[in-house]
Amino acid sequence: QLQASGGGSVQTGGSLRLSCEASGRSFNSYTMGWFRQAPGKGREFVTAVSRSGLRTIYADSVKGRFTISRDNAKNTVMLQMSSLQPEDTAVYYCAFRYGEVVVSAMRRESEYHVWGQGTLVTVSS
Repeated sequence: QLQASGGGSVQTGGSLRLSCEASGRSFNSYTMGWFRQAPGKGREFVTAVSRSGLRTIYADSVKGRFTISRDNAKNTVMLQMSSLQPEDTAVYYCAFRYGEVVVSAMRRESEYHVWGQGTLVTVSS
């Protein structure tokens, strides 16, 4: 139900844009999130966006460098990543939950109902 794309290899300071397309007709009712898992580490929250796109939240580690957006007409959520650092190397996962949730709760993996397969981002120094 979720297909992420756009991963690849980039040098430090570079940019990448990830996309995640959802199937179905209810995309505008989903809260969307991005998480990542670095090699040897647990999965961590990156960013999330509300159903309307008006509310967003970011992990401190990516604030000011990453931007989440969504296009409800295309059932797609995007993650624009800039000023990439080697520590951003990870498999990036998109996920959605049915319905709205308070902004603070968007950070929690447990709030999400459906997960995509992940796309690998590698940042080399």
